[in-house]
Amino acid sequence: MKKRILIIGAGFGGMWSALSATRLLDKHDRNDVEVTVLAPEAVLGVRPRFYEQDVHQMQSPLGPLFDAVGVTFIKGKADTLDVNGKSVSYTGANGDRTSINYDKLVLAAGSRVVRPASIPGIEHAFDVDAMAEAIRLEQHIKALAKQPESATRNTVVVAGGGFTGIETATEMPARLRAALGADANVRVIIVDRGEKVGAALGENISPSIVEATETLGVEWVVNASVAAVDSNGVTLADGRRIDASTVVWTVGVRASSLTEQIPGERDASGRLHVDRNLKVIGQSDIFATGDTAYAATDDAGNFALMTCQHAIALGRSAGNNVAADLLGEAPIPYSQVKYVTCLDLGAWGAVFTEGWDRQVKLTKQEGKTVKQQINSVWIYPPVAEREAALAAADPLIPVVA
Repeated sequence: MKKRILIIGAGFGGMWSALSATRLLDKHDRNDVEVTVLAPEAVLGVRPRFYEQDVHQMQSPLGPLFDAVGVTFIKGKADTLDVNGKSVSYTGANGDRTSINYDKLVLAAGSRVVRPASIPGIEHAFDVDAMAEAIRLEQHIKALAKQPESATRNTVVVAGGGFTGIETATEMPARLRAALGADANVRVIIVDRGEKVGAALGENISPSIVEATETLGVEWVVNASVAAVDSNGVTLADGRRIDASTVVWTVGVRASSLTEQIPGERDASGRLHVDRNLKVIGQSDIFATGDTAYAATDDAGNFALMTCQHAIALGRSAGNNVAADLLGEAPIPYSQVKYVTCLDLGAWGAVFTEGWDRQVKLTKQEGKTVKQQINSVWIYPPVAEREAALAAADPLIPVVA
């Protein structure tokens, strides 16, 4: 009877885990181990692009890729993990509850934006966290043209001045004018807890953010937070009111709640603490990767962020090491020493940085060229051809050179 490596999730971490595990099994000519992916869809949602328009195009089918390399795909949503019994219960495509056993498990269930229940009216906010929500926002923006012109209709409030908030806000003037007309008097406002513009991304990158948002007419309200949302805008914690027909929530991301079913230490975002091979500390048969793993990237005290850049390498490492663990082979410790960012800043361009202190290397159109390369090429899956796909899953390939 075949042994099974079960991977929960088909995002960046899950997809690359499946390919990397299959790669190592292939290297050792092992046909007695099945690599299975359990996820709601055999589709990679290109989440880093959900702030853009035409979001329905920001996905890539994984069925042909899995078929090419021999990965089994099960369509379903994982509900319950039985760690002692080494099984996972899930809701299948037809709504029936089913369970599947595993020998080794890789949790790659991702993360989600948190909508605080303590904020009245939070259900009125949009987000760009999941495909369905990003599509709902896009449909809403297009429908604004059917409403009578007003300052409220033409205003968007983005809650949160982190990476996602800034990319969403700086893209928004163009998106609004595409819907309302090139001469529309639009207003985009970022509400952020930080003390100054771009505070969440550090001193080095902040001047580029200031220049870009001023050029685009994007406003900042700093030292502030949203206390309530309604269909016509937001009320801030200090009582100030901003009227807006569109509110986009980008604050706070938390790892999948499935992490709570695995005994182990978790960080403030719910990520499971893992060792350098990405095995959950205290568990013999469970690995975590992508946004569910709190993993050291180097020996300098840096830890992986909940980003595509880290999820790709984490996935390659988790897949290799879970297969190595099953085969009794030596693992390859996860390492991702180089860290870069490329922040899209709408029509102004983009800013590309290197290092954890974000030293600026490229800005404006030069930065935008890199961002377009990232968004259109390197974050997408490999071609659905066995040899090429498995070669691309080598854990020693750096995500950024």
